[in-house]
Amino acid sequence: MKIGLGALGDVVFISSFKMPIKVRTFQDFQRDSTSRWGSNEIHLQKPRSQFLGPGLDTITFTMILDAGLGMNPRKEMEKLLEYQRAGKVLLLQIGGKGLGRGKWKITNMNQSWDRVDREGNLIKAALSVTLEEYV
Repeated sequence: MKIGLGALGDVVFISSFKMPIKVRTFQDFQRDSTSRWGSNEIHLQKPRSQFLGPGLDTITFTMILDAGLGMNPRKEMEKLLEYQRAGKVLLLQIGGKGLGRGKWKITNMNQSWDRVDREGNLIKAALSVTLEEYV
């Protein structure tokens, strides 16, 4: 089922400029795929390469969270931080299609607090997320 731009678990990527405005999207999306190789040593010859299989894919992206666009940056970041700390695995879909072979785990997150008001409320932030395939 297609929901918005996509979703990471129950965190739906949306871009709605109908009132009330709500924007939760991503940028700088990158996916890295690897393969696994071994080397078999052979006496007096070069080693022979052996394909062992596919590696785990990783995905990185940045979310811009802005109170002016209907998001509560601190609440949004705390939710994903809880998922990471609990080791929760999540489905990832973009454009109604799943990525990878199944679920993803959050392996790293970097928070950048760009704007805080005089009462300590987070107004705008960037959240860089790194996911790894969970097989």
